[in-house]
Amino acid sequence: MKYSYYPGCTLRTKAKALDVYARESARLLGFELEEIENWQCCGGVYPLGNDEIATKLSSVRALNEAKEKGQELVTLCSACHHVIKRVNDDMRNVEDIRQRANNYMQLSEPYAGETNVLHYLEVLRDRVGFEAIKEKVVNPLKGKKIGAYYGCLLLRPGRIMAFDNPENPTIMEEFIRAIGAEPVIYPYRNECCGGYISLKEKELACSMCEKIMDSAAGFGADLLITACPLCLYNLNAGGNGRLPVVYFTELLAEALGVKKEAGNQ
Repeated sequence: MKYSYYPGCTLRTKAKALDVYARESARLLGFELEEIENWQCCGGVYPLGNDEIATKLSSVRALNEAKEKGQELVTLCSACHHVIKRVNDDMRNVEDIRQRANNYMQLSEPYAGETNVLHYLEVLRDRVGFEAIKEKVVNPLKGKKIGAYYGCLLLRPGRIMAFDNPENPTIMEEFIRAIGAEPVIYPYRNECCGGYISLKEKELACSMCEKIMDSAAGFGADLLITACPLCLYNLNAGGNGRLPVVYFTELLAEALGVKKEAGNQ
């Protein structure tokens, strides 16, 4: 199975491990991430103004390229996924935005939200299947107690993202079980880390991260996993160092036997 793939800017710089281990793991699991040719920065923040069209156009370009290839579009970064999926919902359901975006872009055929957007974790759950992943694991991570940190961007708004139950998600815990580790469920796993206020309100963001870290450690976690580069940065910078935080793809690659050197490319 081949998917169009939108990596996003951070996976080219600070979050290379999230990208590289995902590609290597996909190969072992039997699917391919075909990077779209003309992707541009998604903007990192979904623009809330209905009359704000320009900042939505890079997402529309990516979505339309996947449509032209007849493929679903896969993302990894939580922020990119959030922006692209919400813009896609706009193009499906908000006539004014759809019309003005298409008028501006002058595509050969208007785009109207035809592309299905998937997060990599959804591919693992809904296309590959966690049971199939268990069979591919050569290095089960037995004895590791792992807390899933969802943050807010993957889960909310729940109707549009449709990723998991925003109040009681399970997809990352199922993933943790599939790679042989023990999931730790703790109260702050789907709370905001304060990423978007970390520069302006540093003390508040640190306080939010400390609550997350203390909660996870208090329930017995040895480490946290996330899909969000901003969350990983913020938790490491403001989370009092109680727990290591890594990308979920790093542990997937470890369980599948991908060489660690892949992450240094």
